[in-house]
Amino acid sequence: MNIEEIETAVHSLLQAIGEDPARTGLRRTPARVADMLGEILDGYQVDPAEFVAEAVSEVVYDQMIVVKNIEFFSVCEHHLLPFFGRAHVAYVPDEKIIGLSKIPRTVDIFAHRLQVQERMTQQIADTLFQILAPQGVGVIVEGAHLCAMMRGVKKQQARLVTSAMLGSFKSNPATRQEFLALLETKGSG
Repeated sequence: MNIEEIETAVHSLLQAIGEDPARTGLRRTPARVADMLGEILDGYQVDPAEFVAEAVSEVVYDQMIVVKNIEFFSVCEHHLLPFFGRAHVAYVPDEKIIGLSKIPRTVDIFAHRLQVQERMTQQIADTLFQILAPQGVGVIVEGAHLCAMMRGVKKQQARLVTSAMLGSFKSNPATRQEFLALLETKGSG
């Protein structure tokens, strides 16, 4: 990521919309925006396959593993506006499992790129499926998109729900139904 180019572009953008980049409140805005983009788009700096592979263990376990309510923030590649929500990820291992923290981090790697929710959902599922070689993977993502909330159709309550089902989650209705049922359960605490 080229921070200097981003700062120059933001300076030009401020001028193009009729602002004075030299006024007190805007003087540091180009640098702040560049820092912010470096943070929220850091998913380009990580190879998700390598990241996931580092935390794989061989374990005999063949029941469903679900991590739900993984909060995420992303940026829509169409309007450069945020979208955010929750991802729910499940898999049925064959011979490999992954450390719990790696699943939310995998979501973040893909969320921290310019995205569309549909692609992000599929990327999460594909990465886990390729690295873990499980019986199946299921990913459901629920997102609120500011591009639909503050411009365009201006629908505040609309939520996009996407899914990617691979292996047994796609071929076996009982596996898919178990995943959906586990999403409905309430945890303690």
